[in-house]
Amino acid sequence: MQKQKQKPEILSGFFVPSDRATLVAIQPEKDSSMRLPYTLAASLFAAFLLSGCSDNEVGDVSLGLLTTKDIKVEKLRDPKITGVTCHISHVKADLDFADPSDMSIACRQTGPITAGMLKDIDRSKSGETVFSTSKSILFKSLKIRRIWDDENRTLIYLSYSTKEYKGSYKHSMSTVPLWGNPVWNELQAGTAAD
Repeated sequence: MQKQKQKPEILSGFFVPSDRATLVAIQPEKDSSMRLPYTLAASLFAAFLLSGCSDNEVGDVSLGLLTTKDIKVEKLRDPKITGVTCHISHVKADLDFADPSDMSIACRQTGPITAGMLKDIDRSKSGETVFSTSKSILFKSLKIRRIWDDENRTLIYLSYSTKEYKGSYKHSMSTVPLWGNPVWNELQAGTAAD
């Protein structure tokens, strides 16, 4: 008598042969319209996780287990005066609609500064924006401006929030004096020639 083959069973996504010797996982069939919301949700979650990643981030300090806020420390190289690097610290709130406005900045000379670099900067009283990032969905930004102090031959970097917070526009300042730098003499010679 010939043994009749049994039809395999499918139990919650697993293929179970009739002899039950091995289990082989299979993908249960799903309606393709159901995949889209799951794929979209997974993509948004991955983007949320990666949004905190930055090539400029050099520090990340948690403010505690029961908060979603962290202090981020980022390095920013001035795009025109490439011999200056600024480090800013600011609070990043992952699950809040707005980040706090407090920030701090420290800028130092980390490479050569030439007269050619200084010639290309905005020398007006308001200077120029060298960095800007959004701090909330409500139009608040963190900006850094470079201002030139001609009399003292000093680069001034001002970080500030573009929205009032508790009656104040939060801001912080750092300077990079050129005293002792080879470009100091070039600037002095240019001033004497004028």
